[in-house]
Amino acid sequence: MTIVEDACVITGGVDTHADTHVAAALDPLGALLGVREFPATAAGYAGLLDWLAGFGTVALVGVEGTGSYGAGLARHLAAAGIRVVEVDRADRQDRHRQGKSDPLDAVSAARAALSGRASGAPKGRDGAVEAIRALTGDGRSARAERTQAINQARALILTGPDELRARFAGQRAGGLAEAVAALRPRPGDAADYSLRVALRELGRRVEFLNAQIQRLDDLIIPLVTARAPGLSASTASARTPPPCCSSPPGTARSGCAARPPGRTCAPSPRSPHPRGRPAGTASTAAATARPAMPCGGSSSPG
Repeated sequence: MTIVEDACVITGGVDTHADTHVAAALDPLGALLGVREFPATAAGYAGLLDWLAGFGTVALVGVEGTGSYGAGLARHLAAAGIRVVEVDRADRQDRHRQGKSDPLDAVSAARAALSGRASGAPKGRDGAVEAIRALTGDGRSARAERTQAINQARALILTGPDELRARFAGQRAGGLAEAVAALRPRPGDAADYSLRVALRELGRRVEFLNAQIQRLDDLIIPLVTARAPGLSASTASARTPPPCCSSPPGTARSGCAARPPGRTCAPSPRSPHPRGRPAGTASTAAATARPAMPCGGSSSPG
């Protein structure tokens, strides 16, 4: 008489890297069935799944780094109908006893999935959320580069000839970028010519980044509006500069129109110190002795 046993239910674990993934397979009782390395490619994902399926029915796979190196593998497994759970890190006790190794991390990932210690669903890398993540990351770096370019232009003007310092004194960021982008350097003194060329290129860089940021915002706003309309409105208001500081120098500002002449945009009085520090301490006196910045003024020279 022949007894046909049911297919063994397999739990897998994967330690992911940029170029290779190391997989481990466990039986229902947690016994190790095997460990093998696969390339981090589409063919490697298929080979990894076929290897796990060679031991039995694959029910669950714990994958490290589903939001980074393991994103492609997690998508492949999910498309094949395999339940995937996110594994944060290898078991610290195992690492302490046996040291760091990729096979050990793969086995630890499988044991975490089998025991239920790792049960979180991996983050999806598709849909509107992923689209917003990609676009906002690009926009964030573009804004940082724009700020860096403007600060670099201000530093060059600060140490430049008096004529340039007087010409661009009091310019706000947008106006300064436009003004230096319009420079027409003429060959002559090497230092002066090079300075003007550098300023012109920084201004053009800011203009390019402004256009890039606008294009990204045009793509982001509809996605955010569809996904979270309230968040879209709050984000737009957060990006709007205060009315007191949004107008160019010399023009009326709606936020300051009601203030009497001579009033400045000084900060509100400080609240009492939470630990009961007297109001007349040296630190408080030093802080209040600083002159208030005039409305719309700039703290940096030039």
